[in-house]
Amino acid sequence: MSKKQKRMLARLVAAAVLFAAALPLPLTGLARLAVFLLPYAVVGWDVLWRAVRNIAHGQVFDENFLMALATIGALATGEYPEAVFVMLFYQVGELFQSYAVDQSRKSITALMDIRPDYANMEVDGQLQQVDPEDVAVGDTIVIKPGERIPLDGVVLEGSTTVDTAALTGESLPREAGPGDDVISGCVNLSGLLRVQVTRPFEESTVSKILDLVENASGRKAKAEHFITKFARYYTPIVVLAAVALAFLPPLFTSIQWVESIHRALNFLVVSCPCALVISVPLSFFGGIGGASRDGILVKGGNYLEVLARTEIVVFDKTGTLTQGVFNVTAIHPDDCSEGQLLELAALAESWSDHPISRSLKEAYGKELDSARVSEAEELSGRGVRAVVDGHTVCAGNDKLMEDIGVSWHPCHRVGTTVHVAADGVYLGHIVISDQVKPDAKEAIAALKAQGVRKTVMLTGDAREVGEDVAGRLGLDEVHTQLLPADKVEQVETLLKQVSSKGALAFVGDGINDAPVLSRADVGIAMGGLGSDAAIEAADIVLMDDKPSKIAHAIAIARRTLAIVRQNIVFALAVKLLVLVLSAAGWASMWAAVFADVGVSVIAILNAMRCLRQPKQS
Repeated sequence: MSKKQKRMLARLVAAAVLFAAALPLPLTGLARLAVFLLPYAVVGWDVLWRAVRNIAHGQVFDENFLMALATIGALATGEYPEAVFVMLFYQVGELFQSYAVDQSRKSITALMDIRPDYANMEVDGQLQQVDPEDVAVGDTIVIKPGERIPLDGVVLEGSTTVDTAALTGESLPREAGPGDDVISGCVNLSGLLRVQVTRPFEESTVSKILDLVENASGRKAKAEHFITKFARYYTPIVVLAAVALAFLPPLFTSIQWVESIHRALNFLVVSCPCALVISVPLSFFGGIGGASRDGILVKGGNYLEVLARTEIVVFDKTGTLTQGVFNVTAIHPDDCSEGQLLELAALAESWSDHPISRSLKEAYGKELDSARVSEAEELSGRGVRAVVDGHTVCAGNDKLMEDIGVSWHPCHRVGTTVHVAADGVYLGHIVISDQVKPDAKEAIAALKAQGVRKTVMLTGDAREVGEDVAGRLGLDEVHTQLLPADKVEQVETLLKQVSSKGALAFVGDGINDAPVLSRADVGIAMGGLGSDAAIEAADIVLMDDKPSKIAHAIAIARRTLAIVRQNIVFALAVKLLVLVLSAAGWASMWAAVFADVGVSVIAILNAMRCLRQPKQS
């Protein structure tokens, strides 16, 4: 417990002792009132003060006002023990709620405990601990075994294994050596590293993730907005109803004033909306925290709510369902040698960092002379055009060949075919193949097991390549040879197939899928470690690039929404029942206290289950 909570516990114990001592005393009149006012003041003075202060600031109808009015009314009608007990039990419930919320926040803080405390820099031959925010790009830092990596950078010296569990939820360490990128938030497990910083702290992976998680509570789900509005109108309505219940029955029926006021006081105690106001946001907070532990970053409760309604999941292919690691698997020249064909393609792609470009350059295996290349340009969704040694070289798909009026022929090999032409003459083609991710097939099967109605793949690759991947994975539908604008059109068409209560999720690599990610009901990025584009573009980020996490994310979202609904239905049902019983005079103050504090405690305990999400099967 915090110091504040311990002080509150001491007050509760003191008030309970004084209350127990006052009960058997054979006193009447003002003397009896005085002995019960003592424990009442000990346990309830802060509630009365907050009620007065809030009224002075124009905030009348809150739980402090309701409790103050109910207990003062009980004292006024001679129900001294009930007044003290209501305040005592209310404060016990408040203490429990405070402790539960703190524990939930601490759990989430522990899950995301990736903020580095310091960075080691060499100054005059000695290591000094400095604030990570004071380290500049280009500086060299030293990371000892067991220390958290404070900033994003590239390894200059040393080799180690890196624990990425705080970011990805994966327990298997990753190897890192000279030339490898390392990102902040991970833990250096075994070796001493010298790392050159590549990004300032405010732009580092750890800062972006912490900002994302800390601001997630600002993006509220519909259920949270509903509860906020509900409490705003509900509380003044029940106060007016309690006033009517206190004064109207004695005027028109034989009910006595004391009995009528007593019923109204019970009505006020029951009406406090604490159970809903606390438990619903806590449920979403817990769901987001539980997902974070498994490497699933959700930007807000609203996205969790939409994800739970997912009916159609649309995938990009490269980097999402496939590894995005391309290898040259065939070279088929028409009017030159294999070496010449590969050299021209590698030179034309030499300026690009696209996965296909990298695979061509890696297959060539020699240093490329950039002076031989000029006027390089990308032709969106088609390929590249560049001037190589004074000749116009085009490398790309069949659409590019048709655009420049070159006759081409297909390849019998399955893969991405890069056709090459120089000065309008077809030179041949190169086949590049991508590997399907190990858990991609499992991911599609898990989505169907979750009740997802349709799985679709969109790709710019050739029809044969797209259909081959879709067939191996068991996808319901595939659309190939698409430009970025075509993908948006396909998503627009698929959105019309979603039911009024359903949603469409698009899953991409977060680098070139921003238009489609933003058009879908919920965008999911295969973020990978340190992918800025993914963290910025999507609503949900999978930090370990595993498509199987999508079904797990949907399961977390649905479980969270189920707990939210349970709390809403349970709290409203119990309160409505006891409100009716209180109005009829059939419920005591004890039942009223249970309907308020007891229901709040049960709802909060239920909400805390969201923190402990079931592990992925």
